[in-house]
Amino acid sequence: MQHKTYKAAIFDMDGTVLNTLEDLTSALNHVLAETGHDHDYGIAQVRQFFGSGVQVAITRALVIEKGIASYEQLEYVGQDGDTITPRVDAQEDRRIQDIFRPYYAAHCAIQTGEYAGISPLLRQLRAAGIQTAVVSNKPDPAVQKLTADYFQGLFDLALGEQPQIRRKPAPDMVLKALKDLGLTPEQAVYIGDSEIDIQTAENAGLDCLSVTWGFRSKTFLQNHGARFLVDTPEEIAAFF
Repeated sequence: MQHKTYKAAIFDMDGTVLNTLEDLTSALNHVLAETGHDHDYGIAQVRQFFGSGVQVAITRALVIEKGIASYEQLEYVGQDGDTITPRVDAQEDRRIQDIFRPYYAAHCAIQTGEYAGISPLLRQLRAAGIQTAVVSNKPDPAVQKLTADYFQGLFDLALGEQPQIRRKPAPDMVLKALKDLGLTPEQAVYIGDSEIDIQTAENAGLDCLSVTWGFRSKTFLQNHGARFLVDTPEEIAAFF
């Protein structure tokens, strides 16, 4: 991996710069209850649902409710060759998504908090002339709100899930961010907490730093191809 040659740091949001699990759990259970589904999921379960966007998260919850797959199989939902999702009622899945998105956008900053050391890291990077961005599969309205609430002036660009662009692990969102920043993949590093982030970086041609404080364990990340692991935000600065 290159060192001290990057011109930008592109971050995932959930599990990387913000601990959003409590608000995600509350919102998911609220919407599932409202739509007549199982709604007693805990944080340990919900952390396995998210990472690939709202659509996949809702599908994973329905898959567990109906006993279609085990928690160990959830990572395959929404991925290439997925044979699980077609067994879920697509219309019902979309109905729940349509209710979840605005509800979560209005309730996304109640118990959410920044991981210790993130803001100082961002200030350090920016002081060194490094551009910073956040690219997340979280719906864009929530990404914009959370960025403004917690990181005002600390990101040059914030991009969330939008209808017209493929979500991660497709490279489209990261490549759009790079274009907006005026950079090439070789000039940036992607920083995230999940297997989706590892795949995204690879698909977009970026190096990847995998953080160990997020939604996935260090062992899980290692088993899914993580090459460079960091245990604290302070360790990230050493790569610039």
